[in-house]
Amino acid sequence: MTSNHQRIGSHFQLNERLVFEEGSAGRRGFDLPELDVPRKDVASVVDPGLLRDGIAGMPELSEVDVIRHFTRLSTWNYHIDLGLYPLGSCTMKYNPKINERVARLDGFALAHPYMPAELIQGALAVQKTLESCLAEISGTDAVSLQPAAGAHGELTGILMIRAYHQSKGNPRKKILVPDSAHGTNPASVTISGYVVENVPSDRRGMVDLEHLKKVVDQDVAAIMITNPNTLGVFEHDIAEIAEVMHSRGALVYMDGANLNAMMGITRPGDFGIDVLHINLHKTFTTPHGGGGPGAGPVAVKKILEPFLPYPTIGLKGDGSLFFDHDRPQSIGKMKAYNGQFGMHVRALCYILANGPKGLKEVSEVAVLNANYIRAKLKDAYAIPYDSPSLHEIVFSDRNQARNDVHGGDIAKRLIDYGFHPPTVSFPLIVPGALMVEPTETESKQEIDAFIEAMLAIAKEAEENPEIVKSAPHSTRIGRIDEASAARKPVLRWKPE
Repeated sequence: MTSNHQRIGSHFQLNERLVFEEGSAGRRGFDLPELDVPRKDVASVVDPGLLRDGIAGMPELSEVDVIRHFTRLSTWNYHIDLGLYPLGSCTMKYNPKINERVARLDGFALAHPYMPAELIQGALAVQKTLESCLAEISGTDAVSLQPAAGAHGELTGILMIRAYHQSKGNPRKKILVPDSAHGTNPASVTISGYVVENVPSDRRGMVDLEHLKKVVDQDVAAIMITNPNTLGVFEHDIAEIAEVMHSRGALVYMDGANLNAMMGITRPGDFGIDVLHINLHKTFTTPHGGGGPGAGPVAVKKILEPFLPYPTIGLKGDGSLFFDHDRPQSIGKMKAYNGQFGMHVRALCYILANGPKGLKEVSEVAVLNANYIRAKLKDAYAIPYDSPSLHEIVFSDRNQARNDVHGGDIAKRLIDYGFHPPTVSFPLIVPGALMVEPTETESKQEIDAFIEAMLAIAKEAEENPEIVKSAPHSTRIGRIDEASAARKPVLRWKPE
C-alpha cells in the first residue's frame, strides 16, 4: 500500500467531546446592543404556559467554540467530494457544482410554491422540459414529478396500477416480485394493498421465466421488476416477460433505479414496461443521502396517463403553462405542491449539459468502470453469478470465509485504506455479498486505488486474517458490538 493511498490515517483528529460537555457559564456567541425601544415583558405577549426559564444542560459557548467543534466533526465525515463511494445499488455519484449553482439562482431558489402559475412560468417550463426529457429517455408517454423519492415513486406507480385495474372492474390481488428486486419493492406492494408473491432467480441470476409463466393468473395485477437487477445483470428475457404479463391482462412495473446502466442505449418503454420510477440521484446526479430531499419521478405509458397524480402541468393555447387539476381518474396528490423543485433543476442541468450523446456515454462509462473492477478482482473475490455485468458487480466473501473473514470484516478493513465500504449482505440471494458500483464519475486512478486496497485486504485475509477481523484500526472508534447497538440503542443524551 503506497503512502498516496493512506488517507484516513492522516486526518487531523482530536478527542472531541459532545458539545453538551463543552463550554462554561457566561460564554456567548453574540453581543447584542442595548435596547432602543421600551422593554416588554415576554409573559405579557406570550402565553406563560408556553414559556420556560431555561434549557437544562444547554451548553454556553463562544462563536469560536462552536465553529471549531463542528469543523472538526466535519473532517471525520466521508463524503462524495472526498472520494469514491462504491455502494452498489445506492449509486453515489459526484454532483457537478454547476448544477448546484443553477438551482440557487434567485428565480428558482426564492420561488414560493404558493405563487400563481402566471408568475412562475420559468419554473414550470423547467418541470415541463424535464418531463419531456425523462419520457424520451425512458420510452414512455407521460411523467409525474411529484414523488419525493424512489420508494415514493414505487408507491405512486403501484397505486396507478391498482387504479387502472379498478377501472376495468377488478383491482386484482397479487403482485409478483423477483427475489433479485430492491428491498423497497415488497414494502410498496404491501402498502398499496396487494399481496407479494416471490419469483425465484435462475442460475443466470435472472427471473426464472418458466416459473413466471406458471404463476401469472387472473389474480396477478403486475410484476415489479428491477432491470438491470440488483446483481447488476440485465434481464435477458425482459421482452418475453412483458409479453407473458400482458397476455394475462397484467402490467409491468420497472424499478428504474438502475436506469444509469442503459440510458441512451435502450429504453424501458420499448421492451414492454408500462410504468417505472426514476431516481434522479442515481441517474442524473442530484444530491444523495443526508435525509434528502430526494426525487423519484414516475414515467408511464398512455394507458396509465389518466391516473397520474394531480395536478399535472398543462399547456394552454397561448403557450402558457398551468396546473391542471381537472383529472377525474387521478390517484390524487402524492405530495404537497409539485415535487422537489430544486432537484428537478439539477437533473435538467445534467441532462442538457450532456445531451443525447453524452447521456449514452454516461451509461457506457458506468458499465466500463464496473467491468474493469470485475476483471481486476475476479481472481481474489468469488463471483456467484457469472452473467455479464452492467453498472455494478456483486462479489461474495466465499474465498475469504475459508479463513473466517466475512463481508462485514472486509468492509470495515476498507475504511483503514481510506475508502467508504461497498454495500454488504445485499442482495439477499448472495450469501456474504459485496456489491460494488463505481458509477461513471470516477477516474481510472481512483478506481485503481480502490482495487489495490481490495487486493491488499484479500491478501491479508489469507496471511493475517485477524487484522481484517478486528478492523477498523485507524478510526477514532473501533469495532462496536453491533448486536447490542441494534437491540439497546442510546437515542437521547441525558445531562448528568
